[in-house]
Amino acid sequence: MANFTVPMKIIRDRESFLEELNQGIALKEKSVSLLLANLALFAIYGLIIGAFHSVPQAFSSAIKLPILYMLTLIICFPALYIFSTLFGGRKSISQYFVLLLSSMAVISILLLGFAPVTIFFMITAPDYQFFKLLNVIIFAITGFVGLKFFYQSMQVVADETEGKETRINILKAWIILYAFVGSQLGWILRPFFGSPNSPFQIFRETTRGNFYVDVYNTIVKLFGLH
Repeated sequence: MANFTVPMKIIRDRESFLEELNQGIALKEKSVSLLLANLALFAIYGLIIGAFHSVPQAFSSAIKLPILYMLTLIICFPALYIFSTLFGGRKSISQYFVLLLSSMAVISILLLGFAPVTIFFMITAPDYQFFKLLNVIIFAITGFVGLKFFYQSMQVVADETEGKETRINILKAWIILYAFVGSQLGWILRPFFGSPNSPFQIFRETTRGNFYVDVYNTIVKLFGLH
């Protein structure tokens, strides 16, 4: 339970957490706690959504969902740090990293909160297209809240130096980049749910297409649109 101390502090006492982050207090301990908590919570939700297909898919998704979020962070983090520093940011790489992990913690905790809803519809309405669209909406909501937390927190801890406005504008562009990278990476790492009519696969054989086309096709199939 010790690894969940920092994530719960973010939820209950955000101001105190950001003040400690701003002062560089216990950054290593915070990063380890947040990393382990995120991996555990994402794995739990991955296990749940994968169970829609089969036990092997459940364990596969429990591994792939944490990988999805961590890879997205790793891919996008250098651009955030370099551009923020280039335009006057004085925060250390550890401070940026902990802030990103804290935003991921918001997402992972929210996903855990949605878990009973996901399980309920998985049991009572086991339709693949509906279940997939439901989770796209859940991931979109939790992602939006997590990125909003990051944006607001960055404004709180941003250095009062020349170029702050430019860094905020860069942050807005970075958030859009993060969303696009995450959604496309999720497409590449699919399946997470697994169609009941398809055999278990760790990865799909083809990576053609993209996430947004797939969501559109799901809506068309679910509502019988042409």
